[in-house]
Amino acid sequence: MTGSEDGAIALTRVGERIASCALCPRLVRWRREVADAPPARHAGERYWARPVPGFGDPRARICVLGLATAAHGGNRTGRAFTGNPTGDWVVRALHRAGLANQPTSRHRGDGLRLEGAWAGSVVRCAPPGNRPTPVERDTCLAHLSEEVAALAELRVLVALGGFAWDAVARWAGARPKPRFGHGVEHRLDSGLVLLGGYHPSRQNTNTGVLTEAMLDAVLARAVDIAWPRRAGVTGVRLAGPG
Repeated sequence: MTGSEDGAIALTRVGERIASCALCPRLVRWRREVADAPPARHAGERYWARPVPGFGDPRARICVLGLATAAHGGNRTGRAFTGNPTGDWVVRALHRAGLANQPTSRHRGDGLRLEGAWAGSVVRCAPPGNRPTPVERDTCLAHLSEEVAALAELRVLVALGGFAWDAVARWAGARPKPRFGHGVEHRLDSGLVLLGGYHPSRQNTNTGVLTEAMLDAVLARAVDIAWPRRAGVTGVRLAGPG
């Protein structure tokens, strides 16, 4: 069995543990309430309504992390960055960066594959008001630990938004806590690089706080760190050894 196969098996087991988690009662209630009363645009759909594991390439060198599972995105579809406007922005950017095979993410069976990348959220359940509590955040960091441990080739953690940045810094025990900013880099004691980017929320994308070019620049920098020998090379797929 190859190392990548070992990693895939480990990540599958981690995903199963994440999907069965019920440690945060408030989040358990909310994810079910959302599923029981969907908006009209999703009427009749069967919601996932469980914690959402990360997904992607077991040989990923880049891990992209958002704030939390979206109530009618991942909580509905069962896959991170899928079925909502934020997911659309992220997956289009991953595709432009050569890290996804297609620019759309609609449902788990849509053929999307990440190449050299892993994607997920810091908090794996949809929180009321998109605001997890500190206890919920810290409880979910155990899932991040398991995923990172299984991603043997990981080099870069891309934190989309200040919440994800602060959570990763807390998880890594970074002291003093590095200050968040778009394009800011911080090397963790583990050797992983924490790279910040503004969150592609509608508030940010509709007002121009975050543009596609800005998000592309962050992912391009992540690629340069993850595959230093390919720095500056464009138009290539990044899957496979390198």
